[in-house]
Amino acid sequence: MHVRDGLQTHVTVRQRYDHMVGTGLVTRDPAQERIVGRLDRLIDEIADKRLAQKSSALGWLFAKRPKTPAVVKGLYVYGGVGRGKTMLMDIFFELVPVRRKRRVHFNDFMADVQDRIQKHRQARKEGTVKEDDPIPPVAKALAEESWVLCFDEFTVTDIADAMILSRLFSALFANGVVLVATSNVAPQDLYRDGLNRQLFLPFIAILERHADVATLDSDTDYRLEKLNRLPVYMSPLGEDTDRRMDEAWHAVTRGRAPTTVEIPLKGRHVTVPRAAGSCARFSFADLCDAPLGTRDYLAIAERFDTIFIDHVPVLDHTRRNPAKRFILLVDTLYDTKKRVVVSAENTADKLYAGRAGTTEAFEFDRTVSRLIEMQSKDWQEAWSEKQALAS
Repeated sequence: MHVRDGLQTHVTVRQRYDHMVGTGLVTRDPAQERIVGRLDRLIDEIADKRLAQKSSALGWLFAKRPKTPAVVKGLYVYGGVGRGKTMLMDIFFELVPVRRKRRVHFNDFMADVQDRIQKHRQARKEGTVKEDDPIPPVAKALAEESWVLCFDEFTVTDIADAMILSRLFSALFANGVVLVATSNVAPQDLYRDGLNRQLFLPFIAILERHADVATLDSDTDYRLEKLNRLPVYMSPLGEDTDRRMDEAWHAVTRGRAPTTVEIPLKGRHVTVPRAAGSCARFSFADLCDAPLGTRDYLAIAERFDTIFIDHVPVLDHTRRNPAKRFILLVDTLYDTKKRVVVSAENTADKLYAGRAGTTEAFEFDRTVSRLIEMQSKDWQEAWSEKQALAS
């Protein structure tokens, strides 16, 4: 626990990290430990700011306390895939003693911002609001909801987002927001080859003024180490297979609590029932009994690099539509070079029990071939190399 003025306050990131090392969940890493220290200092500064805000109405009681800086600088952590950035940010998010806080994938946050901007513009047309510029009221509302914002996978690829980031974050910081973010790239490399990048550059300066920048430069990709030891196709279905799937999920996500994610897609959303970082988990029914198609599967593949699929049944002519969707799903994940972890009723070569010689049987033969290839050592090594290049 931290001790302040003789009072115990919160469990530290250091204590949580040491516990995870002691229980074998993670391997002690000096690069990670440097970030641990910075996150603990940030928690102290945020806690002091909260206390100062609460005591402002009781100045006579806290008159002797040193003045707390009005602005708390956040932290932007960047480094390669699998180095533990998200794990450490999640520990920070859990422990930071603030109620109005939000942890969100950066792309989801920006989709929310764009939705709010559109709603404001519509309200302006209808005459229910007077402000022409939607950025100040949107930023104010976001800050009132959450003044500590944690962004996973901070990246900028959309020009519509890039063009508003400077004004949006200037307004958020002016409203007292504290930012903690993880990214694969340094701030100077954000939106590097983007259209009209010169209009984006002021945002980098704003970000660096309001958040310290730290590198998590570990030489080891811990996620890949664990992934490369995991089975990726498990059958038959049963309690033992479910347990092994859960163990694989826990290893890949480092035990992070999964959340439901909505991926915006052409005016609707694709629901991801369980997501943690770059990993997503579905049941076969979620993906293939529901009326999804190639566009939906591509949206999932663009967002996640590891896909878990539970409880794939043996398919025959009575389940023609789910079988066709499964074929599309595997084709999409194969073409986009994703890592897939599957639990199934039978081995891949026995998953289709329909009539031989039919179109579905022919198409499923390709699916079987791809499922077998995606289990191979060559596929796993190629996937690992792709992840390393992406970082």
